[in-house]
Amino acid sequence: MMEGRSLRLGILLVLCTLPFLRPAAAIRFVIDREECFSHNVDYEGDTVHVSFVVIKAETPWHYTEDGVDLVVKDPNGNQIHDSRDKTSDKFEFIVHKRGVHRFCFTNKSPYHETVDFDVLVGHFSYFDQHAKDEHFGALFEQIAKLDEALYNIQFEQHWLEAQTDRQAILNENMGKRAVHKALFESAALIVASVVQVYLLRRLFERKLGTSRV
Repeated sequence: MMEGRSLRLGILLVLCTLPFLRPAAAIRFVIDREECFSHNVDYEGDTVHVSFVVIKAETPWHYTEDGVDLVVKDPNGNQIHDSRDKTSDKFEFIVHKRGVHRFCFTNKSPYHETVDFDVLVGHFSYFDQHAKDEHFGALFEQIAKLDEALYNIQFEQHWLEAQTDRQAILNENMGKRAVHKALFESAALIVASVVQVYLLRRLFERKLGTSRV
């Protein structure tokens, strides 16, 4: 009896969790000036979660804090969200018109930048069917909180990865500068030594010539 009840409870939890699984699209790309992406949302009322992080700027000698612009438009072309000059951002919006939504990034810096971009769509069809049941309502509320917590962890992982990559690039650039500085100083020391030897030889030659006279 207890095993049958546990089995039914497990099946119930699986069925309750399935509606919260989010269709996701994650991509890492290099932007020159402008890049646009499309994502289809099938249901009105869904919540779309968006995050992006500028991982790095592809320049060997310049560490930049330049961000990118992101404009989100609905299927009718109406602007939903606008981010300006940001190296990272996280936001969400409710879909009022189902269909293809466009996400356009703009890079105003002179350098290519690598961007990590995530889109997740939350659809809660079973929630509407069982919202009248207070037990289901409490269960779905807890699942929604867990889902949001998992998403926040994912975003933090991307953010930490971005910070690590940016710091690695800074360290690499500093290392290159140190190596080039050391090479330049070594070359200058060699040139100074050669000039010094040359001047000493000329000085000895003059003294030797004076002695003979």
